[in-house]
Amino acid sequence: MSEIHPTAVIHPKAKIGSNVKIGPFALIDEHAEVGDNCAIGSHVSIVGHTAIGEGCRIHAGAVIGDEPQDLGYKGEVSYVKIGKRCTFREYVTVHRGTKPDSVTEVGDDCFLMATVHVAHNVKLGNRVIIANGTMLGGHVEVQDRAFISGCVTVHQFVKIGRVAMVGGAAGLSKDVPPFCLVQSMGRNIVAGLNVVGMRRAGLSPADRQAIKEAFKILYQSGMNVSQAVTVLKGKFTEGPAAEFAAFIEQAHRGICRFAAGDEEGE
Repeated sequence: MSEIHPTAVIHPKAKIGSNVKIGPFALIDEHAEVGDNCAIGSHVSIVGHTAIGEGCRIHAGAVIGDEPQDLGYKGEVSYVKIGKRCTFREYVTVHRGTKPDSVTEVGDDCFLMATVHVAHNVKLGNRVIIANGTMLGGHVEVQDRAFISGCVTVHQFVKIGRVAMVGGAAGLSKDVPPFCLVQSMGRNIVAGLNVVGMRRAGLSPADRQAIKEAFKILYQSGMNVSQAVTVLKGKFTEGPAAEFAAFIEQAHRGICRFAAGDEEGE
């Protein structure tokens, strides 16, 4: 049985699952869907065409599904889709897509800490962690198991690769290749590999070694990016190391440059 505080405002057409807890002064809009076993804190707003997966926890003051901060938005129907078992801490904001029928999407088991902003049409993979105060611009993509530290600013359309780690207060206007570590308080600077993150993600020693070899080809061989991609495609045809070439070929903003730093990710 759900527990709904008497001061919560829930539209009669909203879809509320079983065993849901909704706190004081929460607002659940007409087209919102809240899955089973969710906990919605006080003063949370879930608005627009927003679907929340089962087992999510949304803390006080968060706003999920509001209009995009885009002067080109004209009120068309667009969506937010949240996966299962996600946690949104205090005052997180997630805005819906800006084009008609477009989607802002958050995968399963993501953890967004207090005051994180997720702009329109962002796509987060599974098990993404984003620390306090970070802001993601429109159309940003963050792949599975990436970790973004606090107070990071990410330019629109930037892509952050799988198991990458971004240091605190960094600024990104270039793509971050998978498994890489971005320097804290730097701008578009890769400092090494996220070795600790790779271990925690369960990558085998052989895969980690191949990734190190791929990183050296990309950043420490003296080749330009196009030349490095050609070599990477020939040397790594499968496995995680092959993700470097595939990622770079799909990069729209170019990739972060390299400056030697701490390759342990700590």
